[in-house]
Amino acid sequence: MTTQTIVTRQALDRSVLYWTATVLVAAELVVGGWWDITRYPQARDTIVHLGYPTYFLVLLGIWKLLGALALLVPGFPLVKEWAYAGVVFVDSGGIVSHLTVGYARGEVAVLALLLVLTVVSWATRPAGRKVRDRLIGFRRNLP
Repeated sequence: MTTQTIVTRQALDRSVLYWTATVLVAAELVVGGWWDITRYPQARDTIVHLGYPTYFLVLLGIWKLLGALALLVPGFPLVKEWAYAGVVFVDSGGIVSHLTVGYARGEVAVLALLLVLTVVSWATRPAGRKVRDRLIGFRRNLP
């Protein structure tokens, strides 16, 4: 194998890892967001047992759907950063809520997996989807 073949293979592996993690995170956001907006009984029961008002579901659901859209469409790296932050807040908040109340602790593993997938997606994203790389170019053009 040549060095170029190895580099190409690593880039391909990274791309597959990125898209796999990103599609799984986005799929969860779409399904979860839809369940939240429609106040699907399981989602509603969970949020009530955790001590949150049911109107919170609609707010979360809208943000989840917008987050999925932000992660999947090209461009808008700053919006993607906010979407990643939002997913981390929702998943880590869910973990803490479940552990604190002691309700449906089995969901903690699912939330932890989604949190890991979110970090993998964020860490393996291509350069064009990163804010930092775009800001560096912007800073070079400043006087």
